[in-house]
Amino acid sequence: MDALRIYDYLTKARERVFDSVRALAPAQYAHEFRFGLNTFGRTLTHIMISEWYYIERIEERTVPHYDAWPIKDETPPAFEVIERSWREQAKSTRASIAGQRDWSRTISWIGFPDDQGRRFQISCTAGDLVTQLALHEVHHRAQVMAMIKELRSTDERRPPNLETEGAAPAPLEDLDFNSMMFDRREVTS
Repeated sequence: MDALRIYDYLTKARERVFDSVRALAPAQYAHEFRFGLNTFGRTLTHIMISEWYYIERIEERTVPHYDAWPIKDETPPAFEVIERSWREQAKSTRASIAGQRDWSRTISWIGFPDDQGRRFQISCTAGDLVTQLALHEVHHRAQVMAMIKELRSTDERRPPNLETEGAAPAPLEDLDFNSMMFDRREVTS
């Protein structure tokens, strides 16, 4: 497996997500859904800060308690801030992944207290962390895709108030690795 190619796929698919979310009217962006992290802002922020967290762990740096993080998903910044911050973060994430030489290396840390105040020693490989980073993003990206689909479904049943709601967002489909990363050449007879 090529971890760097997988990350390149994530950033390529992420750009399509950014394009769809950027086109949303403020009321659509702030709409609360009954699933996932409820809003576009919370969901995108959660993916971004989780990516940072996984890279901090791969690099074996000390991670401050969540309360000290400058960006939290409960209070997401504006979309423009998320987009700009994540693009900047992607550079260091990609550099970290490119610099890894031993994906089977064991990484251990003591986790933050859970809801019952218990702490655990956590161990995994560097490969496990980058796998979690990728699958975590895909999982939550699917929630964003479902949010957009739900908005489109709602908007198709009634004409939008363009001043407050905007038009139906563009569909966000076919973000599979194979459709974005496999080489394709048309075959002619």
